[in-house]
Amino acid sequence: MTSFGERSRAAVARHGRLCVGIDPHEPLLAAWGLTASAAGVRDFGLRTIEAAAGRAGFVKPQVSFFERFGAAGLAALEEVLAAGRAAGLLVIADAKRGDIGSTMDAYAAAWLTPGAPFEADALTVSPYLGVGALSGAFDLAHAHDKGVFVLAATSNPEAAAVQRATTAEGRTVSGEVAADIAARNALVTDEGSWGSIGLVIGATVDWRDAGLAPFSPPAPILAPGFGHQGARPDRLTEVYGRMSSTVIASESRSILSAGPDGIADAIAAAAAAYAHAAEGSPDV
Repeated sequence: MTSFGERSRAAVARHGRLCVGIDPHEPLLAAWGLTASAAGVRDFGLRTIEAAAGRAGFVKPQVSFFERFGAAGLAALEEVLAAGRAAGLLVIADAKRGDIGSTMDAYAAAWLTPGAPFEADALTVSPYLGVGALSGAFDLAHAHDKGVFVLAATSNPEAAAVQRATTAEGRTVSGEVAADIAARNALVTDEGSWGSIGLVIGATVDWRDAGLAPFSPPAPILAPGFGHQGARPDRLTEVYGRMSSTVIASESRSILSAGPDGIADAIAAAAAAYAHAAEGSPDV
């Protein structure tokens, strides 16, 4: 099987860099004529998958919106994850798991093991118990050609005090996380390929303020903050510089608000906007 990094690269080349977030907020459910229930989020997710298939390369179900409905909501999530993968989309489970030792290993097994009920192509994780605590997840992902997206620099203002704090080596915490991930990718990535441990770097983040720099080998950058949160596709190259060709741009509410009858056209329009913005971007 092909590594997640290279599958991401192929998906960007074929369908563009748009990632459709599946975030069934309660007002969106109502606008779609669905109930705030496990059945509602199931239908919402499956309709979004149907609209995204062939128009985007990635979808990102936000686990919390399913989890809040208990066992039935998690059963709905299983269906949505499986449907996304069956449709040929790369499915990123936005669960932001982060723990230590066997606990983190169990989280990784739940999301990254082939045949597991919650199997996804990639999982978002938090490094703030130490990047090393995620080693089991990285190893499992590598063994099964899965991906992991590590939170490095997020757009929410509450994160700045932690992520931009300076380490003893003079790096920001975000910069230290990014450097650690680059080093880990370098150990297992073939020359000229994309690494499979990606980073989450928000589209509203100033790289210099966050202490970030271009890294090698290249790896997917999951970029929330586009659409509803204010970042525009035409600023993609300005924000991400020579790493812009690896960006997977996540939009949710700005697309989902088009409703069940308009979502397919909204996805197509957003994908086209990113394709136009990427013209002339350096290929890493």
